Amino acid sequence: MGKDSKARNQKGKLLTFIPTGEYYFSKGLKAYHRRDFYKAKKYLQRAMQLEPGEPMIVCQLAIVHAEIGENQEANRLLHLILEELDEEMVECHYFLANNYAHLGFFKDAYHHAKLYMELDEDGEFLEDTEELLELLTLEADELDDELYEQDDLITKQEEARELLESGHFPKAVELLNAVIDEYPEYWSAYNNLALAYFYLGEVDKASDVLLKVFEENPGNLHALCNKLVFAYYEGDYKEVRLLKDALKKIKPLSIEHQYKLGATFALIGEYEMAYGWLRRLQKFGFDGDGPFYYWLSYSAFYTGKEAIAKSTWKKAIELNPDKAGFEPWNEERVTINGFEDHISSIQKKLESDYMEERLFALFLTSVSSKKEDLLDSAGIKKNRKFSQLEKDYLSFVQSENQTNYTSTAHDIAGLLYKNYRPVGTVEASLYLMWFSVFVEMVKAGQPIKNPNGYAGAVTYTWHKLRNDKVSQTEVAENFGISTSTLRKYIQTLNDYLH
Repeated sequence: MGKDSKARNQKGKLLTFIPTGEYYFSKGLKAYHRRDFYKAKKYLQRAMQLEPGEPMIVCQLAIVHAEIGENQEANRLLHLILEELDEEMVECHYFLANNYAHLGFFKDAYHHAKLYMELDEDGEFLEDTEELLELLTLEADELDDELYEQDDLITKQEEARELLESGHFPKAVELLNAVIDEYPEYWSAYNNLALAYFYLGEVDKASDVLLKVFEENPGNLHALCNKLVFAYYEGDYKEVRLLKDALKKIKPLSIEHQYKLGATFALIGEYEMAYGWLRRLQKFGFDGDGPFYYWLSYSAFYTGKEAIAKSTWKKAIELNPDKAGFEPWNEERVTINGFEDHISSIQKKLESDYMEERLFALFLTSVSSKKEDLLDSAGIKKNRKFSQLEKDYLSFVQSENQTNYTSTAHDIAGLLYKNYRPVGTVEASLYLMWFSVFVEMVKAGQPIKNPNGYAGAVTYTWHKLRNDKVSQTEVAENFGISTSTLRKYIQTLNDYLH
């Protein structure tokens, strides 16, 4: 009886079995090789829960997601590996290239395929990657006709971007509206048009454009970022907080979207988030433009990474020499951070097809620390677009002691400059409004008297168009006029605003 009891006790002893991540990983691999992908996915997800930091498990799960057509989730996991778990696991670039190709993102596919070949010259997937690159090239050849048709679109979009960056907002609006008429679903043009309207001070039009994007292309990241920028400039801090919190939760796969997020966060002073996105792109071989390195340098500097900020700034200056003097560590940058010291921006305005922009450029010349260089430039000396009005204004700017019809217009711009300097992208719309009104008044033969009255009227109208909270009493006191005088000149101004 004792022996039987002992035997029963031995047979009844339970052995504790605690499955590990390796156990489920092994089962997931077996299911994968049987091509039972849904069971493989289940096992690998369990393995990842048990060992979330193991890149091999995450990579295999990404491969399974791709097999069942869940390419976006696969890419999310592959980016997770490269960004947080093991940046040296370069085969992830090969898998990303395949997934992006399946999604139709050929530019991103090409980027990751080339990056894989550069990082692993003797890699396991080298031949496959070469074949993929050939396919991507063939795909591009098949799309040649479509790409040829879009060459004009790309050229116009690039031209519009340059116009925006240099402050040529009316011309940008004209060009972008033409693009939208021809390509009504080209959302990038809508987003740039919204920016152009906003910088012109036409806030309602800018909001209407964004609303159309949200209605017809819900979740458009560029539109969300632009909405955040608008709220930031308008001082709508509640809206800024809501949009900022929403955008922080977004983890885009597209390189373009990551860049847009990083630049937007940098612009509103969220440097930690900005640095995270922009530095990540740089680590993965992204060859950015001037603004990319500009914002990366700023976000690096304000997060305490001065060495990276200074090395990045060298690249920013190489791509855009006019940024010299605007280093984030330059304590004097606040006093020069405006169009008045951007020679190339002023020169572009001098070449504008719009008289108000050329007049604005001459005013910027008059207050620029580089005035003599500008006056001696071909853009002024050999400018064939100058009307007699502009020649008179140039003569005034050169001598500063003769009086003519343009001197009063200059005095009004000077009063604005006392309150709104340096002249940044937002402030530029204030001056453009004034010079647009001035051109219309000249055409109508309207005499210009009381500079303070007109300066106050332009200031008040500009703020109201931007939906800023400003009172007539406040503006009138600032310019030393009565509120009744201010109202009189506001009415006169409105007669010449289109």
